[in-house]
Amino acid sequence: MLSWDDPIAAIKGENQQEPKVRPGMGFQENEDLMTTAGAAPSVSPEPENAGGPAPDYDEEALTGTGLEDIERGAERIRVDDKKIINCNADLNQLVPFKYQWAWQKYLDGCANHWMPQEVNMNADIALWKDPNGLTEDERTIVKRNLGFFSTADSLVANNLVLAVYRHITNPECRQYLLRQAFEEALHTHAYQYCVESLGLDEGEIFNMYREVPSVATKAEWALPFTKHLADPNFRTGTPDADQKLLRELIAFYVIFEGIFFYVGFVQILSMGRRNKMTGVAEQFQYILRDESMHMNFGIDVINQIKVENPHLWTEDFKNEMRDMIAEAVELEAQYARDTMPRGVLGMNAPMFEEYLHFIANRRCAQIGLAELYPGAENPFPWMSEVLDLKKEKNFFETRVTEYQTGGALSWD
Repeated sequence: MLSWDDPIAAIKGENQQEPKVRPGMGFQENEDLMTTAGAAPSVSPEPENAGGPAPDYDEEALTGTGLEDIERGAERIRVDDKKIINCNADLNQLVPFKYQWAWQKYLDGCANHWMPQEVNMNADIALWKDPNGLTEDERTIVKRNLGFFSTADSLVANNLVLAVYRHITNPECRQYLLRQAFEEALHTHAYQYCVESLGLDEGEIFNMYREVPSVATKAEWALPFTKHLADPNFRTGTPDADQKLLRELIAFYVIFEGIFFYVGFVQILSMGRRNKMTGVAEQFQYILRDESMHMNFGIDVINQIKVENPHLWTEDFKNEMRDMIAEAVELEAQYARDTMPRGVLGMNAPMFEEYLHFIANRRCAQIGLAELYPGAENPFPWMSEVLDLKKEKNFFETRVTEYQTGGALSWD
């Protein structure tokens, strides 16, 4: 059996049949490192179809994707050639920038980098194992939120990769979408890390979106939007198709990430404020910061599409969006009732309903809709210590929330 008691001997292969190296042993000599490398692939010197006719592709279907044939000698891209949707300019050319806000969000996202393993979970593990550490209602909150979020971010990632990216025809926006897709994977990793650390039943948590009605309902509500845009026959370029894309963007950025996540955020962060499950709460703090930027980016995209395509923003469409947001508020209110039927941590379901009304008004204002719930107030003013909704700004409101690098994050 290989022993790592003497890493130098292990690297050189002393007393071993072949040299061994592994991650975590520091920088290695290339000769030693390559002893563990796989064999190089065998490549035919004659490319497939060499000398034959070019493959038959549907070039019209590839228009606006970045996969079109290279046009040699074509003119250089001008800023005015760029558009968020239905742009025929070369999508593989990042610059010149037209939407500086999209590039800045990409840079901010990179500066926010963090990893779940950086968060110490020891206190959470001890508290969870203590039979008197948490009430059953508190345990339900933790498990239900891990159950919802663990698959919710996968749904968002699927939506980005399989649907949204294809139809957003701007390279700087696509650059941010790639960063967001990574962050969605990172969030799913964080939930898995929490589940593993606490020793929870992985099957129970990750299958909850198919077993608990209030969790399943939110996932079922979102899935059709992705399925519609992921249809290989779907194309933007007509008012009807462009409205479908706009509707989908509102569904995911304004509702799924801007409303469906907030009951869980408040519940878990409330536990952290009471010095309970502080590791899980810290993970959710970082995730909330990321999701706030995702939402603000999506709102900027939505508003930019409206500016460039004002014919899409009809009264009928606006009324439809208001109805969709109202429906989402009720689904999320039901989730609050399901996760805290008796009230816990000084909170109860009616308070969350008021909070959701407050948030929905904010979301409507951000995309230019009249508020749905006049006079709604925030029953959780302490949330301002975490991320004040009044400071959730997007490009079209002239300023952006300030973000910090992961290691420098402060919530004071």
